Amino acid sequence: MTVLLGALLTTLLSIGVLVTPIPYVVLGPGPTVDTLGEDDGTEVIQITGRETSTSAGQLRLTTVGVQPSVKLRSALAGWLSKDKAVVPRELVYPPGETQQEVKERNEEDFRVSQTSAETAALTALGYPIQVVVRTVAADGPAAGLLAVGDVVTSVDGKPVTTAPRLTELVREQPAGSALTIGYTRAGAAATATVTSREQDGRPRIGIEIDQEQPHPFTLKIDLGDIGGPSAGLMFALGIVDKIQPEDLTGGKIIAGTGTIDDEGRVGPIGGIAQKLVGAKQAGAEAFLVPADNCAEALRNPQPDLPMLRVGSLDEALTALTALRSGGQPTRC
Repeated sequence: MTVLLGALLTTLLSIGVLVTPIPYVVLGPGPTVDTLGEDDGTEVIQITGRETSTSAGQLRLTTVGVQPSVKLRSALAGWLSKDKAVVPRELVYPPGETQQEVKERNEEDFRVSQTSAETAALTALGYPIQVVVRTVAADGPAAGLLAVGDVVTSVDGKPVTTAPRLTELVREQPAGSALTIGYTRAGAAATATVTSREQDGRPRIGIEIDQEQPHPFTLKIDLGDIGGPSAGLMFALGIVDKIQPEDLTGGKIIAGTGTIDDEGRVGPIGGIAQKLVGAKQAGAEAFLVPADNCAEALRNPQPDLPMLRVGSLDEALTALTALRSGGQPTRC
């Protein structure tokens, strides 16, 4: 009787341990979406006001699925799976943040990635960013030198490519520095010498600016139920592919991942191993990998899935051109 009771208690304790939640989450391959196609019957990238091209292939963004509530049994299965990863819960859900707060932050990151993807793609298509003066402080350094509506083009000969870049260039020199500001007004180029002044502990020139990018059509990205910034690169490529006549895909299924900023720089992401699995399952014939993720990607290769190294939108476009023409794109 004692042995039977002991065995029963051991069994019950074992079952209890297996079904007790533990502070880990399981990461697995998430869904992939063709940015050139539709999602739930709606075009992912919607362009109105001009003709768009169609492609024979696909440009698929990749995602990671997260199992937020994990019991030991699920964790053991994840540890034994070659397609999944078990990581501490705080890496996905930081202490002090609820799942809803993390979800909302990911949704905001996703919206920002769409905006940056549009900016980078439009720049690649020949619609440059314009940094426009919105206000000039009446008693500021630029008063009488710059005017509302001026497009700022350079600082000390260095090009102003985005609004944040203008701020960086002004702050590169200490307060009190005489800066040569290049600008255009009513289409005419000119320069002005503006001496920066310290305000709130930083050098400033006394203007507020907007970032504009005029283009003769409207552009919208419509994709729900996905969060985070890692779809930026594939959105940018999808926009370029739909607007220019050339088919970027060459009829192939191209998957990839990577953040993107307004200047087209591609940044690293998480879950590259799981995204490679998802891409392979979706039939991808090549995978675009952010340069900073190459080392991890090489540790988690998928059979017959070439991994192409990209550090910018331009490099991604070059890689796809080489792939279409039978050349040798740069690999991880």
